Amino acid sequence: MPLSVGGELALIFCILAIVFNIFAIMWYIFVTMAFNLTLLLCDNMLVSSSTLAAEIFQFAEAMARATKRSQSEVIVRRVSADGNSVQTSAGFELMPTHSIDDQFSSDLIHIPALWRNPRPAVLKHAAFIPWLQEQHIRNSSFTAVGTGVCFLAEAGLLDDKPATTHWHYFDQLQRNYPRVKLARQHFTTQAGNIYCAASINAMAELIMHQVERIFGRVIARQAQRNFFHEIRNLTDPLGYSDQQIRHSDEAIVQAQMWLQDNHNKLLSVPDLAAQFGMTTRTFNRRFVAATQKTPGEYITEVRMTFACDLLKNTDLSILEIAGYSGYNDASWFSSRFKQWSGNSPKEYRDTVRAKLFSAGKG
Repeated sequence: MPLSVGGELALIFCILAIVFNIFAIMWYIFVTMAFNLTLLLCDNMLVSSSTLAAEIFQFAEAMARATKRSQSEVIVRRVSADGNSVQTSAGFELMPTHSIDDQFSSDLIHIPALWRNPRPAVLKHAAFIPWLQEQHIRNSSFTAVGTGVCFLAEAGLLDDKPATTHWHYFDQLQRNYPRVKLARQHFTTQAGNIYCAASINAMAELIMHQVERIFGRVIARQAQRNFFHEIRNLTDPLGYSDQQIRHSDEAIVQAQMWLQDNHNKLLSVPDLAAQFGMTTRTFNRRFVAATQKTPGEYITEVRMTFACDLLKNTDLSILEIAGYSGYNDASWFSSRFKQWSGNSPKEYRDTVRAKLFSAGKG
């Protein structure tokens, strides 16, 4: 029996809806698998401290595709505070692809070095500060070069954490941000997922470590040989880190890096073991041998450390902090937190903030 005109239209709309949903699912899968690199743009920035990072990542993506080692796509976004172009230290303009008001995710936010005194640029682009704080809550990683570190310090993301900057601005950084643990003798520092580099050469080390996280050591070594012969071995730890990985089991190092970057996701040890080509039993045995912790204990350590940072430095509710730390239930999170730290999340927040207030008052 032939369809009526209305029936035909309904069938067409139904088919279009199915096609649209298929494309939406495919796009979601693509975006989920992609690595989202966000380059922060601001006036008076050193262009090379930004473009070099993008070029290294794009080279790694091309090598991974050519060797079929990874299907990760690198999506590069250039973001300014208002969506307008910025005037670089070299005297020409850079156009952004997005503003901070646009909706997008960032796996890594790269902050460039600034020419001469960074203070005017930080004050002019103050809109970046709450945006950086929000991205930190969402577990984005950060790399900052030279005086660009001041954006992270201004946002409070380096309070009580190690950091470095260009040697000429050591005293200014320490004076403006006394809570930063300035590591004057180190070219690179790491505090959780926040990385600082004193110079563009030191930045290359940080970017290579990020490439290793995403694409693995083989691709990272290829990128290193292509761009730099002189930077140190990838197995060497960064100059100053609050969470050094001190063993030589490469697969477990990769697993630790993956867990640090994805602790807010639903995690399964069998799935994680399969992801790194091992049975669950072998993965557990090697993980304990390398770290002296079970995978579950290590995941808890990473999540709770992140939760402590949010409790200390944000006004997020316990429910929100639980979600950002990988727990869907606030009561379960509070129970686990108390078991881990000896205090409830509220008690921990009250105690640590009282100490901060007392220190500031003194």
